[in-house]
Amino acid sequence: MHELKEKIRIIFNKTDNWLTGLFKLGIWLLRAKEHFPVSQKTIIRWLDEVVAYFDNGITSGVVEGINNKLKLIKRSGYGFRKFDNLRVRCLLHWNFNY
Repeated sequence: MHELKEKIRIIFNKTDNWLTGLFKLGIWLLRAKEHFPVSQKTIIRWLDEVVAYFDNGITSGVVEGINNKLKLIKRSGYGFRKFDNLRVRCLLHWNFNY
């Protein structure tokens, strides 16, 4: 299992075009079927997005982090009487001028 985990890490770190990445990922998915069945199904379900990583080399992790932080601020600010209070709290978190 550790060897398979390291191989997928190498695939994502060293592959720079989508066709090669898709080929290597396909081989990895065949080998990983027994040990990582849930991960294999998830990768297959999101294959277009996963393969797009090989061309762009970027993920949506930053946006997902911002969304998560906004939800946390919203939950902790439950009961704000005005939208401006929530807005100021969000802007202060990221050190924006308001």
